[in-house]
Parts: sequence; C-alpha cells; structure tokens
Amino acid sequence: MAAEPVWSVDPRTGKPREQVAVEATAEEVDRAVRAAHGARDALADRTVRAAFLRAAADLLDEAREHVIEAADAETALGPVRLTGELARTTAQLRAFAEVVTEGSFLDIRIDLPDPDATPPRSDMRRWKIPLGVVAVYAASNFPLAFSVPGGDTASALAAGCPVVVKAHPDHPATSELCASLLRRAAAKEGLPEDVVVLVHGFDAGVELVRHPLVAAAGFTGSVRGGRALFDAAAARPVPIPFHGELGSLNPVVITPAAAEERPEEIGAGLAGSMTLGAGQFCTKPGFVLAPRGEAGDRFLAALTAGVSETEPAVMLDHRMRDAFVTGVAERGALDGVRTPVTPGAGGEHTVSAGVLAVDADRLTGGGHHLLLEECFGPVTVVARYSSREEVTAVLGLLPGNLTATLHIAEEDEAAGPLLAELTPLAGRVLVNGWPTGVAVAAAQHHGGPYPATTSTSTSVGATAIERWLRPVTYQTTPEHLLPPELRDGNPLGLPRR
Repeated sequence: MAAEPVWSVDPRTGKPREQVAVEATAEEVDRAVRAAHGARDALADRTVRAAFLRAAADLLDEAREHVIEAADAETALGPVRLTGELARTTAQLRAFAEVVTEGSFLDIRIDLPDPDATPPRSDMRRWKIPLGVVAVYAASNFPLAFSVPGGDTASALAAGCPVVVKAHPDHPATSELCASLLRRAAAKEGLPEDVVVLVHGFDAGVELVRHPLVAAAGFTGSVRGGRALFDAAAARPVPIPFHGELGSLNPVVITPAAAEERPEEIGAGLAGSMTLGAGQFCTKPGFVLAPRGEAGDRFLAALTAGVSETEPAVMLDHRMRDAFVTGVAERGALDGVRTPVTPGAGGEHTVSAGVLAVDADRLTGGGHHLLLEECFGPVTVVARYSSREEVTAVLGLLPGNLTATLHIAEEDEAAGPLLAELTPLAGRVLVNGWPTGVAVAAAQHHGGPYPATTSTSTSVGATAIERWLRPVTYQTTPEHLLPPELRDGNPLGLPRR
C-alpha cells in the first residue's frame, strides 16, 4: 500500500499548495521513537539543554520571515498575528532555558538521618528525573506556540525528554520548517538531531501513543480526538500520563452593578475578545451571563455593534469552517434563541461573526445543551438572567473550563460569592479582564477541570515542565554514588530544601 501524501493547503482557497511529506507508517513511527529514545542520555547535561533551547529560539528568530510566510500560507492567520506568536514562541523557549539553569524544577529535598525521630529517619535525598520520550500532538490554531516549537516541546526538552511531534495536518510545511530549525539547533550544541523527530499522519498519531518507548504525551485539540488518545494511553499494557487540552467554553458573568457601571466598555471588550483570530482561541469567551434590564440591553447593543463591524474571516481549514456554519445554524434554530448578529458563512471561504442570545431560564429547562458546548469560531452565546438564583443554576450546568471571567463594579456585593462559584469551574479566573492571551509566566495556569484538560497540570508557564518529570528518592546512598545535584555541600549551587 502506497504511503499517503501530506499536502499543504491554502485555507483562503481550499486548494493544495504543495506536497510536503508522506504519512508515516507504523515502522517509521517505530524508528522515530527509537531514534528519540536513543538520544535521551545526551540531554542529561542541564547546561547543554539550556544552550540548546536558546539556540532554537535564535534560529527561529533568524528565520522569522520564512517561518511567518510559511505559517500564513497554511493558516491565513496573517503576518501581524504570526509575528506576535513567533515572538511568544521564542520567548517561551528562552524562558525554559532559564528554568533549566535556575534548577528549582528539580525540587531537591534532603532529609539528614535522625535516629531519635519517631520512627527513626534514614538519610533520604529526593529529586525529579525525566520520564523519557514525550509524544507531542500539535495544535491547529497556534502553528508555532502550541505546535512543533511550542510549549509542550519546549517544556519536555527542558525536562530532559526527547520529543516525537505529530504534525498537525493544517500546517505541515510550517511544521517541517520548524522541526528542521530545532534539529539544527541541537546539532549546533553537540546534541543528536533526533532529540526532536517529526511524523505526519492520523494513523501515526495513534501508533505514537501506543509505542512502548513513549513515556508521556501532550495534546492540544478537540474533545473527540483528545479523548480517543487519552483512552489509548490508559489502555496500554503500561499506561502513560496523557496531558490533553480538549475544549473550553470559558464562561463570563457580568454582575448587574458592572452592567450599570460600564456596559459599553464590557460589550466592546467582549466583541474584541470573542472575534480575535476568527474566534479560534482556546480561551475565547463563548458563553456570557448578562443581566436583563436596561443596563444589560446597553451591554448587548455595544457587543452587537462591535461584532457587526468585524469583517468576514478565513478559518484554519474548510472542515472547521463547515463545522462552524453547521454549529451556529443548529444553535440558532433552538426554541427561544435570538440572533442580534447572525453568525454563519461570510462567503465561499469565510465566516461571519455573530451573537446568539437566550433567556437563562431556557437553559435550565433542558433541550438547549448545545448552547453550553464550545463552538469553535467567532460566536458567543449571551444568556440573560433575572436573578442571582438563575446564575447559580446555569453555572451548575457548565463543564470544566480553562478560564472563567467575572465582571464586577468597584463596589459590588456580588463579587465575593460569584468568584467562589466560578473558581471550581476553571484553572484561571479573571476579574474585569478577558481570557484571550495566555502569558508565559511563573504563575500562569493553562488547564482546568475536564474536558478543558485531562490532568491538573498546566501547558503554559514554568510549571509546565513538571508534566515530564517523576520523583526519585535515594536512601542511605553513599556520597560517591549520588548524582552531583544531591551531594553534600551542594556543589552545583542548586535550590534545595
């Protein structure tokens, strides 16, 4: 059976641009994983790892024109957006180099012997070691920051784990280019190029998560695809950690006092956030609880005006475009749903942003579950509530989310109780802001209760490295047998407890 070709497709026209590669067979996936596994010991030196991550960032920056051109041709995200995304990607690589150099991610803990303790305590020294080969499944909507050179790859390499990346079919040429730059960076620092390996194809992705030498996986994508891979990871003879980001509604609650205080500002801010990148952000605010009444009407009018001014946009591929058009039509046809701005097809290759509105009590009566599911693209649902009890009832129906947002007034009695209600729903809770935009920072958490993610970890920020490590304790081990990081006198000057 001939290998299936992998085509780069122009989402602006739906036409193939060029054949980039062929889909990997099971044998080729096996060779890729074994090659990465064979390179793992070369990543043991933290100084070399940090230099590699910095070199990768430098090479991506040097090739920025080619990278942005390739990514725009395959995603239609535009040079401005992609320039910012590339800067975020290289900053993230450099940030993880700093994490590696600083060393607190090793979480070193030393308990000296104490024969008088109850029970008596031996000499114990604990740190964290890399898991092994990590399978990374690239995202469609961020061809750089959540793809081949993105956060999963950067954090895994920082942990000392080689990676095998399953390229996303929406940007195979960009993936090949970025993988080649990462491999060049490895060679530049004296590492085997196979610390990063790229494969293509749906079947290759399934083979990858099942491979016995793959020790963990990171995924960003749909609930359906992520759950299938999560189940496959759990069903292996030796199950592995699967850190998947699957989907999020990202609810917003606007208090009556906030609607009174600044309805136009909130409406305009929501319009900008929900249409950013054609609504293709995993943190897009897709569901809003807004009060009934005159202040809520002013908010909705401002939102309507902002969304109406948005030009039709190209989505990442025609499959997503068709799913959006079908999804908003199904939601708009539900009983009691109004369309202040009608979302749908903007043209043969584009979509138009829109707003759906419904009374909150419709949601608690059943039959409107679609409005509480993510619709990928530029649309948001505004549920109008008349009481605090209705807000609580609707929040009780929501699944887990990456983010939850609360808009309050300067003096707002509802703020504390509502913040407490939103906290169990999401991994990041915002007050008087918008969730699109995920800073790479030590305190960042990009994750949340299922189905937002399949684990409690974050895929963004310094602690994303923890996904690819496991703790080991050495007990009553002679000094000369201990890793240098755990020896008396702290010869490497690492943070230790």
